[in-house]
Parts: sequence; C-alpha cells; structure tokens
Amino acid sequence: MTGRVAGKVAIVTGAAKGLGEADARLLAAEGAIVVLTDVDEANGRRVAAEIGGDAEFRLHDVRVEAEWQRLMGEVMAKHGKLDVLVNNAGVVEAGNIETTSEEDYRFVMAVSADGTFFGCKHAVGAMKATGGGSIVNMASIASKQGEAYVAAYCAAKGAVEALTRAVAVHCAQSGYHVRCNSIHPAGIQTPMVASIGQKMVEAGLVAQDASSAPSGANRLGEPVDIANVVLFLASDESKFINGTEIVVDNSMSVTAGFVGDG
Repeated sequence: MTGRVAGKVAIVTGAAKGLGEADARLLAAEGAIVVLTDVDEANGRRVAAEIGGDAEFRLHDVRVEAEWQRLMGEVMAKHGKLDVLVNNAGVVEAGNIETTSEEDYRFVMAVSADGTFFGCKHAVGAMKATGGGSIVNMASIASKQGEAYVAAYCAAKGAVEALTRAVAVHCAQSGYHVRCNSIHPAGIQTPMVASIGQKMVEAGLVAQDASSAPSGANRLGEPVDIANVVLFLASDESKFINGTEIVVDNSMSVTAGFVGDG
C-alpha cells in the first residue's frame, strides 16, 4: 500500500459490482475512506464488508436529487469533507434510434446523465466549502464513436462528456479548486457489458448472442484498468488535470477493424 489517496473521503456510485466495485476496492487499498452507493443493497453491503476498515455502504438512487442531498448531508456530518466523487453508476439497454422505447431511453438517461448532473451539482457544493476535490465522471467510447445498437447509452454518455467540461470550467473560473474529468472505457469485463449480447437478442437486433465469441472480437479490458485511472484522477498526482477526457480502450476508438492482444 502506497497511500496515494490516504485520508481522502470518496463516494463511488454504482459500487456494488463492475467498475464501481473495482474503483472502491482500489481507492480503499490506497488509503481512502470510501462510501459505496448503489440500489443493489445486498451486493453493496457485501463489497463494503469485504473491503472492511472505514468502507461503508449507502442505499442511493442517483436519479433522485433528494437522495443526493441526503447522501451529501450524511457524509459531511460524519466525515466533515468530501474529496472525491466517482460518478460511476450507469445502465445500458439495447436499441437503435428507431427501436429504442421511451421507457428505455428515459431510464438510461436518468441513471447516467441525470445521476451525474446531480452528483456534480452537490459534490461541487460540498467540495468548495472545504478546499476542493476531484470529480471523476464515467463516460464511454460510446460518446466518441457511433454505436448504433445502444443509441440511448450513446446519448447519455455524450451528455456526461459535455457536462464534465462545463463543470470543470465553472469550478476553474470560480476558483473552487474542484477538478472534473471524464474516463471513456471501451468494453470491460463487467456484468453490464456481459448483458449487452443477450439484450440485443431480446431487442431483435441480432439473431444470437455472439458477445462471448473469441474469434474476431475486440479484447475486453479488466475493471482494474479503469480503477487505476480513477485512482490517478482522485489523487494529488493529477492536480493540474481538469476538464480532460481520458480514453481507455487499447486504441479501439481510433482503429479500423478489430483490436487483439498486440
């Protein structure tokens, strides 16, 4: 343990599994007090218990502003500050621009776009009062390239990308010492990514789930690949990085064809 975020108080949303779980585990291992939030209470409490130490879980629906207000109030009352917010919570539903239902569109947008907006809004308020902090927003290469089969997800992550710049500029111009950056992963080995193939089948976009096919498929990254970037942005090592997009995709968004292990 090197303690790269020792003593920092961090909130990680969507921390019950996948990228959020990996982020929470690494931040805690590097010395942070981590508050894990999710709507999946059973898994969230399990992960927090496995991390141990000062890690704690809060049941939290990121779509609801009042829940953000409650969460920030609890964190500030207990810890007196917030140093890091990782807006990781997100969902995906399969559908192109013609087939996506209003229900699916609003659900995906509410979790990723609305949740990130409310998180940034209330984190900025908490952080500016105690000297600053770092907000890390989880976007996607879906905001960088066309992915027809997840149109709502592309829209939501595009909103996260643009909001990140707005927050970063606002905080810099206001002298808040609050940084806001976005991470743009490619496919990572998480339950959400694993679900996409079957969702495409159910949506009638493909005849069969080929998501696990080893041949001709882009190699998936590991959750720790993203957690390492989260850790860097959360730490003081990145104190001069603000309003930046970090793409973590092994060149997939700039390469024609498939990307293998090379």
